[in-house]
Amino acid sequence: MALDVSVARPELLLVADAVAREKMIERDEVLDAMEQAMGKAGKAKYGLEKDIRATIDKRNGEVRLSRWTEVVEAEPVENEDTQIPLRIAQKIRPGIQAGEFIIDTLPPIDFGRIAAQTAKQVIVQRVREVERRKQFEEYKDRVGEIINGVVKRTEYGNLMVDLGRAEALLRRDETIMREAFKNGDRVRAYIYDVREEARGPQIFLSRTHPGFLAKLFAQEVPEIYDGIIEIKAVARDPGSRAKMAVISRDSSIDPVGACVGMRGSRVQAVVAELQGEKIDIIPWSSDNATFIVNALAPAEVSKVLLDDEGRRVEVVVPDDQLSLAIGRRGQNVRLASQLTRYDVDILTEAEESERRQEEFRKRTGLFVEGLDVDDVIAGLLVQEGFTTVEEIAAVEDEELASIEGFDENIAIELKRRAVEFLERRDAELDTKRRELGVEDAIAEFDVLTPAMLVALGEKGVKTLDDLADLAGDELVEILGEGAMDEDTANAVIMAAREHWFAEGDNG
Repeated sequence: MALDVSVARPELLLVADAVAREKMIERDEVLDAMEQAMGKAGKAKYGLEKDIRATIDKRNGEVRLSRWTEVVEAEPVENEDTQIPLRIAQKIRPGIQAGEFIIDTLPPIDFGRIAAQTAKQVIVQRVREVERRKQFEEYKDRVGEIINGVVKRTEYGNLMVDLGRAEALLRRDETIMREAFKNGDRVRAYIYDVREEARGPQIFLSRTHPGFLAKLFAQEVPEIYDGIIEIKAVARDPGSRAKMAVISRDSSIDPVGACVGMRGSRVQAVVAELQGEKIDIIPWSSDNATFIVNALAPAEVSKVLLDDEGRRVEVVVPDDQLSLAIGRRGQNVRLASQLTRYDVDILTEAEESERRQEEFRKRTGLFVEGLDVDDVIAGLLVQEGFTTVEEIAAVEDEELASIEGFDENIAIELKRRAVEFLERRDAELDTKRRELGVEDAIAEFDVLTPAMLVALGEKGVKTLDDLADLAGDELVEILGEGAMDEDTANAVIMAAREHWFAEGDNG
């Protein structure tokens, strides 16, 4: 059917209203799409390379078609189809300036079958884009919410879920093991991501995300919803077991009891949704050691040795508690590690005692050899907390003399022997450093000990340039665990590079 675009067409406004109501988008968005479609049809008639635009009067539906030509100062123009030189434009319309447009009204066009089809495709595409943008705007702020939907179809094990106003993806690896959904089944899931992609907004759902468990409890426990109880951390082995740490902001309310509910009613409602997943609810503590002990429940803990900087912890448990602390296939310790964000190593009391004895023997042997003393004196030094000969050389005489069985003379003699041992050792290391070819310029760095210099030489780092070429983590690795932190390593490397800048300035 041919459309006369030069006269009022109120039916266009009726169509725009109908589409806007059906798709729940703004009427102006639909009219913009129609203008774009008619402009495209106009280009097909008058030239695809020209700037043809259509406008629809929003009061009576009248369509006007026009060609826009930009006025530019450059001559010749870059594009003759869409631009005109200022010199010529001013002859057509005196006083016109560069950057303005000459707008020529075009005669009406008939929408043939192909042109009408093209216009329809443009309108449909534009309306779809508007719908997608609206969906993204609606759901991008709903990340972290639980949503209900209906399984629409299955693609390679992944579920496409109809949310009513949009479609979401629930991937197979985001579903709980053993659960199976069929088309038409209702599903409850957690929105963990919304992305704007070329094919439209992608809404990603999960039933295995820790946030899903937390939100389910927020729905079941009014105190969590009201902010009286806070969920501090969640760790899950989906469908099998989970741990959740909670804290109460009201000392009169027990956070664990509130989450469990009367006769377990609240926790059982969540367990039922999660296919029988067992949930350990534990009190959170700002004291890391206490929190780790709580996280390893139901196992009993004898001792906790924390390394806060390395986020590692050694936990000592009674021999009969080892299997309980580790859990089936390591599940209990793994969840405790995820919950506390510490690497957890578990030892039995027997293992810890044996290791402590081995460390005592090693340190005692170090003092026997380095200070030329017997096992009794070496043992006393270890019991007092000394671990290296360097510590003996640096300690005050009075502190050494205060050890039971020692006096001032013994203290002075021990320090003398410690200093002599360190001088001999450093001299031997310095000789080895020279044999390895590590240049003196590197040895001048105070922070690098003779042992470190030898370690560098053995790895082929022998000149300032070799040292300057390293990255901080490489230097830390070469020197060995605990020898130097990465900040210090970076400072050493930057100091080694100073001669580069000096050479550049001289050049």
